[in-house]
Amino acid sequence: MNKIGDSELIIHPDGSIFHLHIRRQDIADTVILVGDPDRVEVVSQFFDSIEFKTKNREFVTHTGTLRNKRISVISTGIGTDNIDIVVNELDAVANIDFETRIPRSEHTTLNLIRIGTSGALQEDIPVGTPVASRMAIGFDGLLNFYAQRNSVSHLEMEKEFKNFVEWNSLLPSPYFVESSKTLFEKVAFDMKEGLTISAPGFYGPQGRVLRLPIVDPNINEKIRKFRFQEQKITNYEMECSAIYGLSKLLGHNALTICCIIANRYRKDMNTDYKKTVENLIKTVLDRLVS
Repeated sequence: MNKIGDSELIIHPDGSIFHLHIRRQDIADTVILVGDPDRVEVVSQFFDSIEFKTKNREFVTHTGTLRNKRISVISTGIGTDNIDIVVNELDAVANIDFETRIPRSEHTTLNLIRIGTSGALQEDIPVGTPVASRMAIGFDGLLNFYAQRNSVSHLEMEKEFKNFVEWNSLLPSPYFVESSKTLFEKVAFDMKEGLTISAPGFYGPQGRVLRLPIVDPNINEKIRKFRFQEQKITNYEMECSAIYGLSKLLGHNALTICCIIANRYRKDMNTDYKKTVENLIKTVLDRLVS
């Protein structure tokens, strides 16, 4: 197997990877992903002990132990472009020997669980509801840059969706990827199931109009009406699709659970949502260590 070049896998002199500043011993096989760097401490406050902390730009990492289970929590910042960095670097740390720059012969499977916030698209999903994403829908186009994209995508649903909403050819082709069934059954078994769109922006890509018109003013209404085998699209957020797609391609388990803090149909918004998110964090951690 060919050695990975210095410019492709960038390693600091201390042996840590370029953006995350972590080494293999710094990270657990179970990783909580949060967007907000300040939310890392909200998660790690529940650990029994913390053994490692580091920070670089928006990427903050804490690793510790909860009831004898080692867990890491990492902030990703906003967007699937950041997820491309985080998931690829986590995989590299777990599965590439940094001394030889060659993938290890034995693959390590990571469990990646995103806990975030989201906006509901259906009237019957009230603010405060945790939605576990059974399927992620990528409006971002990230997975289209990877050669085996179709092997992890639900191509039938993709085709029907594009036809139903009359997808604009100037936009990145959407992709549909399922969550880890194992993680879903362990952590989200009693939660609202979702088909979740990951958008590459907060305003136009999610159908919001301030001063700029968007290419399809009716896109959210079309999305709300779309059905595939009686399943309907539930919510918008900005990271899930890349987490699911890259995890599938790299051989990891992934799950996203988001607290609904806005309902786009009702025009409801809860700006005081931190306690609700904290309760969701407690639930996820309890189920991971049970």
